[in-house]
Amino acid sequence: MPLITFSNPDYKDKTVYAVAGSFTETVLKIAKTNKIPIRFDCGDGECGSCVIRVKYIGDNGPMGYHLEEKEKQILRELGKISKQELERLIVDDLPSEWRLACQFIPRDEDILVEYQAL
Repeated sequence: MPLITFSNPDYKDKTVYAVAGSFTETVLKIAKTNKIPIRFDCGDGECGSCVIRVKYIGDNGPMGYHLEEKEKQILRELGKISKQELERLIVDDLPSEWRLACQFIPRDEDILVEYQAL
């Protein structure tokens, strides 16, 4: 089972188990289930308020899905990712370190999620 450590400077880090191979458990859903006060407004990938920074830790490398067009657009509008960086990620087949918690579904990977609180 992958471990997700939620980190925010105002709260004690909290590590939780996630269901490996789930296709519905977003980081936002996992945070809400575990009472982690991650900031979000819409929960649908439209506003960008749930932007998170993801760092891959542990032995398994990144397995997260690539960004969908809607998420790319929001992250670019927020200034978290540039067009050039998006192109590099595609060429190198790498996931972005910036994601929307409501869109990112972790796989069998241990991650550190830096988030903004409510």
